Amino acid sequence: MNALAIPAEFFPMNERDLDAVAALEASLQVFPWSRGNFADSLESGYSVWVLRLGGDLIGFSVVMSVLDEAHLLNIGVCKRYQGQGYGARLLRHAMECARLGGAGKLFLEVRPSNERAVELYRHFGFHQIALRKGYYPAVVGREDALIFDKELA
Repeated sequence: MNALAIPAEFFPMNERDLDAVAALEASLQVFPWSRGNFADSLESGYSVWVLRLGGDLIGFSVVMSVLDEAHLLNIGVCKRYQGQGYGARLLRHAMECARLGGAGKLFLEVRPSNERAVELYRHFGFHQIALRKGYYPAVVGREDALIFDKELA
């Protein structure tokens, strides 16, 4: 059975997911969030979700909301499933959760070198509003961050 025939489902992230989410993050990033970062997000009451295909965890998202604004802090899809629409589903779900939570706007940062993500965000109507110099650690020096936002209402 191919992956598209198996329904992908969203579940609130819980403590039992932390090791798998941290391992997925480590497989995606040179400078990954730690298990502790994800645990802190859970404890802080952020909107944290996992995407499962069958029983396999294939993606996650972390959104922090403050008053009427939300911030997409982290999002990732297993490399094996990238390019198949799961990132778009995760982003759409994160936006909807933020909107239902009362946010009128969603912000995010992205590395300019992450061209796939930049393209995805632009496809969903995000607009670059700023550039944050030297925001991300890089193998050599630091990398800038593109700051994007999108109206959710």
